[in-house]
Amino acid sequence: MESWVNRIWYGRHWVRWLLWPLSWLFALISGLRRLAFRLGIKTQVKLPVPVIIVGNITVGGSGKTPVVIYLVEWLRRQGYRPGVISRGYGSQQLHSRLVSATSTPADVGDEPCMIVRRTGVPMAVGADRIASAHLLLQSAIVDIIISDDGLQHYRLARDVELVVLDVHRGLGNGMLLPAGPLREGTWRLKTADFILCNGASADTTTHFAMTLQPSGLQPVSGETDQEPPTTAQPVVAVAGIGNPQRFFETLQQQGYSLRQTIVFADHHPYNVQDFAQVAQQPIVMTEKDAIKCRTFAGKQWWYLAVDAVFSATFESQLLARVRAVTSNKHD
Repeated sequence: MESWVNRIWYGRHWVRWLLWPLSWLFALISGLRRLAFRLGIKTQVKLPVPVIIVGNITVGGSGKTPVVIYLVEWLRRQGYRPGVISRGYGSQQLHSRLVSATSTPADVGDEPCMIVRRTGVPMAVGADRIASAHLLLQSAIVDIIISDDGLQHYRLARDVELVVLDVHRGLGNGMLLPAGPLREGTWRLKTADFILCNGASADTTTHFAMTLQPSGLQPVSGETDQEPPTTAQPVVAVAGIGNPQRFFETLQQQGYSLRQTIVFADHHPYNVQDFAQVAQQPIVMTEKDAIKCRTFAGKQWWYLAVDAVFSATFESQLLARVRAVTSNKHD
């Protein structure tokens, strides 16, 4: 199903024209909702601390989670005490709750588990991001909040918007849902503070290059008595993310030979049977997938961690923006 949808959104499949009228309906409904906030019919909720939104205008993976992790670590180096809120996609969580190092993907979602285990940042998830933010502010010392996704969640007032784009997939066929992958039109890029281009090689006047730098193979189980596979040893590559091909290409760029590639749907709830045919072979997966496989992973299962990297120019401009909004909050 997912591959069929991708052919429509990122190819020239004729079915997109059958869905086109629904895209107009989607545009009308979302446009009226935005208008209601602009006119004050719907009210935005302002938090007492700065809010940074990390989102995109397309459905699917663009690299938001590495950006959130980068922001947590970068803000700490600038002297801030960040916290993170998220919808917790992939979990059954409706009411806001805090994420801990022992939380499971089923409870809070795979990406929140990954973010907290990597950084130890205070984090809350739930269907109501504003309730999650208040829970976070009551439970931890936080002076700036990062919202993982939520660009279209206009009820939450924001001070800085970062929009992440995957330069290889682009904006697909350029159509709104459901005929295309766009949540909002390309006009939305003009209103964001920063546009981050995952896969770009250099900054431009309006867009900032973002690269994902691999940081080596780690055991999925958390511990192992075996050495990770070398580039001379073929591996089975597994990915259940929005753009699995990007992960496979990264492995090949690192010199790994891929014996087999296995693709699962984004946020797939893994179980041991998913790996029945390859369990005894060296497996390499994404960090987000590894979070859901820790309890049954074999000794030869590994994940490739990646870190978002940006230019000094971007960091300088972002710091200036964050300091400005922080000063305004305190006035």
